[in-house]
Amino acid sequence: MTSATGSRPGGSNRLAGATSPYLLQHKDNPVDWHPWDAEALARARAEDKPIFLSIGYSACHWCHVMEEESFEDPETAALMNRHFVNVKVDREERPDLDDIYMTAVQMMTGSGGWPMSVWLTPDLEPFYGGTYFPRDGRYGRPSFRQVLAALADAWTRDRSSMVEQGRRVRAAVVDYMAEGRLGGRSPAQADADPVDRAIEEIERRFDRVHGGLGSAPKFPPHAGLLLLLERHARSSDENLLRMVRLTLDRMARGGLYDQIGGGFHRYATDAAWQVPHFEKMLYDNALLAMVYLRAWEIAGHAEDRRIVQETLRWTLREMTDPAEAFYSTLDADSEGEEGRFYVWRPEQVKEVLGPEEGDLACAWFGITSRGNFEQGTSIPHLEMSLEELAAARSLRPAEAARRLEAARAALLAARAARERPHLDDKVLTAWNGLMIEAMARAGRALGDPALLAAAERAAAFLLDKARGSDGLMRVSYRAGRLREESFLDDQAFFVAGLVALHEARGGDRWMREAAAIVQAADGVFRDPAGGYYFTPPGRTDLIVRPKNPTDGAIPSGNAVLAGALIRMHQATGEALYLRRAQEILRTFRPAMVATPGAFHAMAGAHELAVRAGLDAGLPSPPSITATARPASIRPGGEARVAVEVEIPAGWHVNAANPSLEHLVPTALHIDPGGPLRVTRVEYPEGEAVTLSFAGRSLAVYRGRVTLFAIVSADPAAPPGPGTLAGHLSYQACNDTSCLPPARSPVAITVHVGPAD
Repeated sequence: MTSATGSRPGGSNRLAGATSPYLLQHKDNPVDWHPWDAEALARARAEDKPIFLSIGYSACHWCHVMEEESFEDPETAALMNRHFVNVKVDREERPDLDDIYMTAVQMMTGSGGWPMSVWLTPDLEPFYGGTYFPRDGRYGRPSFRQVLAALADAWTRDRSSMVEQGRRVRAAVVDYMAEGRLGGRSPAQADADPVDRAIEEIERRFDRVHGGLGSAPKFPPHAGLLLLLERHARSSDENLLRMVRLTLDRMARGGLYDQIGGGFHRYATDAAWQVPHFEKMLYDNALLAMVYLRAWEIAGHAEDRRIVQETLRWTLREMTDPAEAFYSTLDADSEGEEGRFYVWRPEQVKEVLGPEEGDLACAWFGITSRGNFEQGTSIPHLEMSLEELAAARSLRPAEAARRLEAARAALLAARAARERPHLDDKVLTAWNGLMIEAMARAGRALGDPALLAAAERAAAFLLDKARGSDGLMRVSYRAGRLREESFLDDQAFFVAGLVALHEARGGDRWMREAAAIVQAADGVFRDPAGGYYFTPPGRTDLIVRPKNPTDGAIPSGNAVLAGALIRMHQATGEALYLRRAQEILRTFRPAMVATPGAFHAMAGAHELAVRAGLDAGLPSPPSITATARPASIRPGGEARVAVEVEIPAGWHVNAANPSLEHLVPTALHIDPGGPLRVTRVEYPEGEAVTLSFAGRSLAVYRGRVTLFAIVSADPAAPPGPGTLAGHLSYQACNDTSCLPPARSPVAITVHVGPAD
């Protein structure tokens, strides 16, 4: 039983039994928090109250701010407890809920972020949302209390409008997540190369001054950089390498990179990579280690190798349990301030190093009395090269390097005595898969057995502790407790790590484990229509079963799995792995072409297949022909011209009205030809069939079908033959999947006879 403020005997709320460090941060709030579970959902229905869903993660700065301002405030908590069923979710443990409701918030507001704040009907339909709401109205946002009061009043006075809004948003989310992300199937784009399209998009958005994509805030474009590197490896296009080189150099010299301890912060708040948002994520560092490693393999720059080594050393030092696997995140805040752990003043540096060495280190790391961050502090960054610094100080470069490395080690030791940012020590399977892959690849390329040993240790730990009896990997493990949820990313990223271990170590253990997980995933996540769902079937607490092929903060699970399957095929020769990869690439190719900026990782998998000399996912299309019978017409008259369409056995095309909006209808397009024109087209009714990927009856054409083009002639049409040219557009499908839209040419020959 809870008190009026939501606390339980002993002072904690329902989150006290959680596994997530993020949820445990809120266990002493006066808010009557629930985890997302059957009890919370049943309570909302029984009490007919809206759900306030708050989603964040332990390293989130603004999550901490909102907690301090609102969730720790007894009056605000009382308002929440009176009117809402309050649910707190760790986005890292429930990425499905985060993805679904972040999509809803972005649809309602045009933006997103964390903490995510969204209000749901008892049927889990989102009717209002946002991100951080301040204690007092500012930043163009109403205060959190104002929002709570307004929504409570609206639920009482105009509930039907709230429910209808929730239904509309849910319908939009379902359309987008179940179908809309697979859109973009315009015939004009069907033949475009998805890698070319992705690279064109990167070139268009590329910052030619500071590298990276777009302006502030600026996130490291992991998948885009890897794509450029892989295309350069095949094409030797130096422009691609120049874009990568500029980006890697600027990131490595800026404040985004921890110049003292190694490793990357999550993103930069400015365009020049100088001022980071200080949280550190395991996935960023795994992905960037792989980018810098690949760049070193291709071009041999010593700085790239150094960044890889320092980043992975940081991971082993600060993010690894020696007996287990890799932790998740380091907070941005310590001692109540963002970045305090990482910034310096000149006097602090000189206190550690002495005046002479301190002056040299300050010059190297850009630490000044004016500072480049809050309260006159400095974020270490490199404003000049080692050679430039050595010349300015009349030092040999080797001597400058030795002294600076000693200074760096001393500053790192001194920094270790500061109050450390909070560590989220849960082990996430998907993120561990990324770091296992990075460690295995780097250990192999750099000849570093310690990295290989760390990768093997983490893989063995997860296989032992995080795999369910059904053979699927679970989402997370912490303090002896395993979360039972299982998602596509957990399978895909971990398989990719196991494949990298096989490539580094040989033998059959890691490939055998990867094959078993793929087999288990096929039975639960695979859509026979192509690609893989993010969640298992049958979840009653989700408003949609998402099938997400696009990149977010991490690459798409579909893309990572496609790349892993291609590498498994290369290693074993097993044709099934190639077929599964082809299904993924074929399914999402139209969307890759239509919206290339969302598919950098998928384009990278496509490029991997092409580089390996494999079919990148498009089977040989069926030969579908459209032939018009000759016809005669009088001036001012009409003729009904038969157009026969031949469809090979085993294939069909969608009918003119195919029943599902995202399927491309068969259509006849004929250009006007002087005095002749097609005024309308008569299509036959489609044959009703039920296919595995549709879930309901579709209308299709199979075998031979006949369309009729109604041709009219101007009254002044001269006698003699005339030709109308055009094409038949269609989408060819078999019983499990559909190809991109295609077209076949059509020529209609019409003989214009005498007027009478």
